[in-house]
Amino acid sequence: MENTEVRTLPVEDTSIVACGTLRHEIDRLAAEGLLDADRVLYTGPGLHERPAELESQLMRQLGKVCGDSVRVVVAYGHKCFLDVGDPSRDTDALIRQACPYAVRAGADNCVDMLAGREERDRLAAGAKVYWLTPGWLRHWDTIFKDWDAAKANETFPQHDKAIVLDGIGFFDRFLTAEPERLLAISDWMRLPIEAAPVSLDRLRDLLVEAAGRPDVGGGLGVSQRLPRRR
Repeated sequence: MENTEVRTLPVEDTSIVACGTLRHEIDRLAAEGLLDADRVLYTGPGLHERPAELESQLMRQLGKVCGDSVRVVVAYGHKCFLDVGDPSRDTDALIRQACPYAVRAGADNCVDMLAGREERDRLAAGAKVYWLTPGWLRHWDTIFKDWDAAKANETFPQHDKAIVLDGIGFFDRFLTAEPERLLAISDWMRLPIEAAPVSLDRLRDLLVEAAGRPDVGGGLGVSQRLPRRR
């Protein structure tokens, strides 16, 4: 008999700190009762382009929940941060510094959280794809504000197209509401942009698996919890 049990996060004393590019996907899971976390905090979107700001915001948000929550799950990829002056300081090093018992979701980046390598290979069907998420389109100007035309031309044209991994029905709404903006982004990338519907199951499962790891749970219990910092 098929197992139809839906996996959810442990309800009690679990907090999530996530990149703002995943806000709408995580909020959707929470609205559907699949991520009943104690608290969900976000950093700004696309901070991989500004490592110093990523470090500052991630440390600050983790500081708000570390100690207050028994479980702290971080929705950031291991490739999202690297200190060029000290390559040993990666995403995991930042997390350990801010909250030693927090656990990061097991993915490379936000794209990998929405679709794993095998699914992306299937969707690409042999094409060279620049992968996007709804959060990237929504916050395009913020994420790429420091890019000039030379960097864009060096990065995007080596691909055949861009695909938005859409698990929230965003692309059609964006196309209807802001067609000129989508066209401008496509022109700047010099790539056609299309959407691929994906399930949010992978994102949910990554967060659930992180929360369920045996090394999670160094925070205060219910009877010991400090007053929450807002």
